[in-house]
Amino acid sequence: MTRPDDRLRGTPVPTGRANRLLRMGGIAAGIAGGVASGGLRRLASGQRPGMADLLLTPANALRLTDGLAQMRGAALKMGQMLSMDTGVVLSPELTTILARLRDDARHMPPKQLQGALNAQWGEGWRKRFAAFDVRPFAAASIGQVHRATTHDGRDLAIKVQYPGVRASIDSDVDNIAGLMRLPGLLPRGMDIAPLLDAAKQQLHEEADYSAEAAHLRHFGALLAGSKDFIVPQVQDDFSTDAVLAMTYITADPVDVLVDAPQDIRDRAARDLIDLVLRELFTFGAMQTDPNLANYRVDHATGRIVLLDFGAVRGINPAQQATFRNLMNAGLDDDSVAIRQAMLDIGYFGTATPPQHQDLIQAMFDTAMVPLRQDAPFDFGATDLLERLRDMGMVIGNDRDLMHVPPAETLFLHRKIGGMYLLATKLRARVNLRALLENYRTGPQNDDI
Repeated sequence: MTRPDDRLRGTPVPTGRANRLLRMGGIAAGIAGGVASGGLRRLASGQRPGMADLLLTPANALRLTDGLAQMRGAALKMGQMLSMDTGVVLSPELTTILARLRDDARHMPPKQLQGALNAQWGEGWRKRFAAFDVRPFAAASIGQVHRATTHDGRDLAIKVQYPGVRASIDSDVDNIAGLMRLPGLLPRGMDIAPLLDAAKQQLHEEADYSAEAAHLRHFGALLAGSKDFIVPQVQDDFSTDAVLAMTYITADPVDVLVDAPQDIRDRAARDLIDLVLRELFTFGAMQTDPNLANYRVDHATGRIVLLDFGAVRGINPAQQATFRNLMNAGLDDDSVAIRQAMLDIGYFGTATPPQHQDLIQAMFDTAMVPLRQDAPFDFGATDLLERLRDMGMVIGNDRDLMHVPPAETLFLHRKIGGMYLLATKLRARVNLRALLENYRTGPQNDDI
């Protein structure tokens, strides 16, 4: 169990496949022990609990989330990714438990940091800086971020990857899959192998900081001169495949906008939602991690600072066309075209029973209501999120629903869901239909 002061000192990242497997085994053994003791207690009191009831207890939830938070790497990232599920794959109870992982990342202690940077920059690397703060100002599932100043006066943010996480991605995902296959957590016979393969691919890409640097440059070029957004600049002389150095931008968490005037909150939400549409229909590339920590507000200009481009997914023209068909059908409230577009995208298959197709389409229709109205939608005065969550719970509790949507679709939903939560937090009012109408047809002239 992690003590409160461990978060301040840092907790070492387990390295090596055997060590991480042992840690995961410890988590599983603790959960199994909790199931056994809980089952005996309930049987002694005359109850006959189901396996899911025994697995998803508060004590087992703590064992799972605390264990994954200490492991970091792909184990923690998988938990965070799964926490964005809307009931389509996981049970609502497990989704709620994993949601605790979204902001639970712990940094490594200074000695382990020293070893990681020695391996990337060589010993004596401190001489290259006028100042280097060994205390990270941010920590996530795959790495942590430090502030540093170079001798030529550059103010940098330096992201350092946790040692061993890249080599452990495949085994971590396989081990998480083993936990997911415990009875009662997934429908019996559901094939999650394609989703797990996509998760491995995504995590390998996120662990390649050279690739992230390329994404950072690409989005920086796409948004160059933007009055709404700013992207840090890569610093090649300090960057490697496991260290990403970029300019440090003095900025506040996006939460500071919560108390801003209504028009400022509206503009921030509108710009971010429009950016999602531009990524989907214009850029052909989307940053799919909607963590609020990835959005900050620039002190000098008020622009939104975009961070963390590890989770970028390419969107090819065929995918753009299918999503545009769905958007247009949704705006036109054409139920036949909606059903066909959802089938083309993969929300359900031809073998999916009609009643299950109806459930999924009803959830889509509910989500489309604010997008069809030609007036500002008030995110701060609606129960839409709760109604969608309730519908997702109905779908998630239907243990006969076997179909898993394509990973690309789930990644897109993760981003859209994150933007909805942010707009709700800002209590923004946005004319969503006016935004979507700009993308009815093919590639747009991108006016930044």
